Amino acid sequence: MEVTCLLLLALIPFHCRGQGVYAPAQAQIVHAGQACVVKEDNISERVYTIREGDTLMLQCLVTGHPRPQVRWTKTAGSASDKFQETSVFNETLRIERIARTQGGRYYCKAENGVGVPAIKSIRVDVQYLDEPVLTVHQTVSDVRGNFYQEKTVFLRCTVNSNPPARFIWKRGSDTLSHSQDNGVDIYEPLYTQGETKVLKLKNLRPQDYASYTCQVSVRNVCGIPDKAITFRLTNTTAPPALKLSVNETLVVNPGENVTVQCLLTGGDPLPQLQWSHGPGPLPLGALAQSGTLSIPSVQARDSGYYNCTATNNVGNPAKKTVNLLVRSMKNATFQITPDVIKESENIQLGQDLKLSCHVDAVPQEKVTYQWFKNGKPARMSKRLLVTRNDPELPAVTSSLELIDLHFSDYGTYLCVASFPGAPVPDLSVEVNISSETVPPTISVPKGRAVVTVREGSPAELQCEVRGKPRPPVLWSRVDKEAALLPSGLPLEETPDGKLRLEHVSRDMSGTYRCQTARYNGFNVRPREAQVQLNVQFPPEVEPSSQDVRQALGRPVLLRCSLLRGSPQRIASAVWRFKGQLLPPPPAVSVAAEAPDHSELRLDAVTRDSSGSYECSISNDVGSATCLFQVSAKAYSPEFYFDTPNPTRSHKLSKNYSYVLQWTQREPDAVDPLLNYRLSVRQLNQHNAMVKAIPVRRVEKGQLLEYILTDLRVPHSYEVRLTPYTTFGAGDMASRIIHYTEPINSPNLSDNTCHFEDEKICGYTQDLTDNFDWTRQNALTQNPKRSPNTGPPTDISGTPEGYYMFIETSRPRELGDRARLVSPLYNASAKFYCVSFFYHMYGKHIGSLNLLVRSRNKGALDTHAWSLSGNKGNMWQQAHVPINPSGPFQIIFEGVRGSGYLGDIAIDDVTLKKGECPRKQMDPNKVVVMPGSGAPRQPHPQLWGPMVIFLLALQR
Repeated sequence: MEVTCLLLLALIPFHCRGQGVYAPAQAQIVHAGQACVVKEDNISERVYTIREGDTLMLQCLVTGHPRPQVRWTKTAGSASDKFQETSVFNETLRIERIARTQGGRYYCKAENGVGVPAIKSIRVDVQYLDEPVLTVHQTVSDVRGNFYQEKTVFLRCTVNSNPPARFIWKRGSDTLSHSQDNGVDIYEPLYTQGETKVLKLKNLRPQDYASYTCQVSVRNVCGIPDKAITFRLTNTTAPPALKLSVNETLVVNPGENVTVQCLLTGGDPLPQLQWSHGPGPLPLGALAQSGTLSIPSVQARDSGYYNCTATNNVGNPAKKTVNLLVRSMKNATFQITPDVIKESENIQLGQDLKLSCHVDAVPQEKVTYQWFKNGKPARMSKRLLVTRNDPELPAVTSSLELIDLHFSDYGTYLCVASFPGAPVPDLSVEVNISSETVPPTISVPKGRAVVTVREGSPAELQCEVRGKPRPPVLWSRVDKEAALLPSGLPLEETPDGKLRLEHVSRDMSGTYRCQTARYNGFNVRPREAQVQLNVQFPPEVEPSSQDVRQALGRPVLLRCSLLRGSPQRIASAVWRFKGQLLPPPPAVSVAAEAPDHSELRLDAVTRDSSGSYECSISNDVGSATCLFQVSAKAYSPEFYFDTPNPTRSHKLSKNYSYVLQWTQREPDAVDPLLNYRLSVRQLNQHNAMVKAIPVRRVEKGQLLEYILTDLRVPHSYEVRLTPYTTFGAGDMASRIIHYTEPINSPNLSDNTCHFEDEKICGYTQDLTDNFDWTRQNALTQNPKRSPNTGPPTDISGTPEGYYMFIETSRPRELGDRARLVSPLYNASAKFYCVSFFYHMYGKHIGSLNLLVRSRNKGALDTHAWSLSGNKGNMWQQAHVPINPSGPFQIIFEGVRGSGYLGDIAIDDVTLKKGECPRKQMDPNKVVVMPGSGAPRQPHPQLWGPMVIFLLALQR
C-alpha cells in the first residue's frame, strides 16, 4: 500500500476587522442539460427554454462564508403566485421529462446566517406542439338540405403550442393565400382556446371539393418538427346524425340485462361512436361496442345518464342521452304534525292531526302509498283525508289528515309504499297514536356534559331523548361552524343518541350540539343540548435539543419551557445528568401563576460536569424532554470555499500544493484555541498523515491558511481539521480537495488578447452581473441591430476581426452591468500596465469601468479606470497602471445608459509588466471609423494623467 508523505508548511494567520471574511450569500443561476434557448432570448439569462419531455437542470452557484445553504422553490407562472409546498434543498435542480405544467419561475434562495438571504430567479419556458385538430362547419343559414351544396364552408384548425404556432393551409400540394385565390379567406377568430386559423371557402365551387391540409409549425424551436392534418371535402361530406333504440327515459327492474343501441343515420366521413356515463365512469361489467351498450344484471347504483356521442369533425358532434332509472326504494320515514293553525306541539282531542309517510324511490313519482289503521285499510271520510304532494313536505309524500281528532281515532297506523307490478319489495312504517304519544325532550346525562379523554383514545358523547316516539338524534359542531365532524359530514344521525369517536385528536376538542330530528317523530321545533369534549395531550417543550458551549469555570443556565399541552401546566419537572437523577432545582417563582418552565443552573463548567442533561416535563397526561449537550469543546472550523486559485502545480515533481483556508466558528464561546489537528488522506487509501498546527489567539472572522504540499497529481484528498483547547478536542470538519489545473502568470511574449478565438483568452462572464458581453465581428452582426451605436468592425478594420461588446437593447435597463473577468494572474512584478482599445459611440452611452480584483486573502474589487458618455464613432486607446498586492484579475465592466443607443466595445487588451508610457494622450490613439469624418479634438479636461484608486489589503 502506498503511503503519501506530506510536507506541511507553517500556519499563516490572516486577520480582518469586524466580521472578517464572513460574507452574506450571493447566488447566480446557470443552466445546463438539454436547454434550447430561443435566439431572441439570448440577451436575457433569466429565461431558460426547453422542450417538453427533456431534462431540466438548473444550478445555483453560490458564494459567501460560511458556505450558504441552497433551497429551490417554484411559482406557477408569475412572482405573484403562491409558492409550491415542496422545496428542493440542493444546489442543482434536476427534473426528468419536464412537462408543460412545470414551466414557470424558479427561485434559488441561498442563506448562511450572514446578512439577508440571496434570492435569484429564472423563468423556465417549456416548448411543445400538439397534434392539430381540424373541424368543418357551415354557416347557420345553410342548415337545410345537403351539407355541402350550400354557399360557405369553414375549415377550422386548432392546436396547442408554445411558442404560438404558424399555420399553412394547402389544397392538395398547393399553398393557399388570399392573394392567389379570391374564393378563400384565411383569418384568426376571436375568443378561441388554443391557436386557431380558419380557412373560409366562399361560394363553394367544384374545385373546392379536394383534400385540405393544415400544417402547423413552431419554426423548429427546440428541434420540434412540423405537424399536419388532412381532410378530404366531397359533395357527400355531412355531419353525424343519431337515433336510439329506446326511449330517452328507460325504467327497468333491478337484476335485468339492459341493452341500448346507438344507430348512425348519417355522417361522412364515418363518425366514431362513444358511450359515457354521468356521474362517474361506466358501471363495472358494462360493455360498449359498435354503438351498442350492454349492462348485465343492472343495479340501483347503475342509474344515471348515459350519453352516446358521434363525431367525425364535421359540424357539431351528435349526442343522444338515455336516462336509465333502476327501480328502488329506501329510507322509509314518518312525521307527526300537530294542529298547525293552532300552533300546537302536542296531540289534543278536538284538534287536527296529520301523519306523513315518505320513501326515497327511483322513479320517485311512480311510488304508491296505502294507509292502514289497526291492520285494516283506512277508509276515507269527512274527517279522514289522504293527500299526496303536500307543499310543506318532500316531493311525493303521502299524508293522512285527521280532522277534529276523536278518541276513536287512537290506534296504530301503517303506511305501505310500493311499485305496483314491479319485483321491488314494499317498504312500510308504523305510527302509534294515543294519549301517550308526546313530543320529544332531549338532555345530557348527569356527569356527561363535559367529556375529557386522552389523545388517541375513543370518546363517546351522549344525549338522552324522551318522548313517544323517540326520534333520531343529529350531531354537529357548535364552535366551529365550518368544521366537519370526524366522519367528514357536517351532520351525523345516531339512532341511540350516542356519537362515537375513534382515536380522537386535539383538533376534535370543542362543543358539540345534539338535536332531535323532525322525522320518525314529531314535526315540531327541534330540541337540542350541548356536550363539551376536552382532549388531553402530552406537553410540547423547547428546546427539544440544544448544544451549549461555555468556557471551563464559567456558569451555565439551562431552561426547559412548556409550549403547549392539555392540561397547560407543569405537574413535575425531573432533571438527569448522563441518565442519573439530579436533586430538584429551586422552584421557579411566578406570582399567581403556575410556572411554564424549569431551570437548572451549573455554577461552573468542568470536565466532570460536561455531558448530556435531560429535563423531563410532565402534565399528568404524558411527558416531553429537553436535551442539553453541555461542554467546553470548541466548535468546528468553517472551510473557506472561495479561495482564489488554491492549486499550485510543480511540474518537475508531478506534485501539487493546495492553499487550505478556514475560519473558526464562535471562537470566543469556549477557551482559547491552542492548536489544530490536521489529517490528510488520499482517497481510496487508508493511511493518513497527521500534524498538529499551533495557533495564537483566533478571532471571529479571522481567515486562517495552511499550505499542503507534495500532493500527487491528479489525486483527490480528504482533509480533516479538529480544533483543540484546554478542554481537549473540539468538533471536527472535513472536506474533499480536488486537483484542478492552475492558471499561471501571463506570457509576456504574447499577452495581447484580440478575442479572435472562441475561448477569448481565458476571459469569463461574471456570474453575479445582470447580463453578458458578446463576441462578434462585422460578419456576425445582427442586421437588425440598432444604428448609430457600436463599431462597424474591430480595431483592425477587417470584417473578420472579432471584438467584445455589450448589447444595450431590450430587455436591458438603466444601470444594468456586464462584467468580463480575466484569468487569475500570479503577481510576479510590482507594477503592471493594462492597455486596451475602446469604442463608445451613441447618445445613450453609459460607462466603461476597469476594475482590479485582488485575490490575496479573499476577493476585493478596486476601481482603476472609468469613462462615461459618447466618445464618437472611433476606436481609442487607454493605458491604465495597476499595482496588485497579490494574485489578481482585471475586470471590464460595461454599464447600460439611459437608452438602447449605448453599445460599448473593447478590443486588443494587453497586460505588461512595468509602468505605463509616461507621455499619454487621452485618447492616446485614435482610429477613425469609415464615414465618421476627421477626428475630434479631445476636451481639455480629459488631458493629464488618469486617476486610479489602490486599496491595500490589511494583514
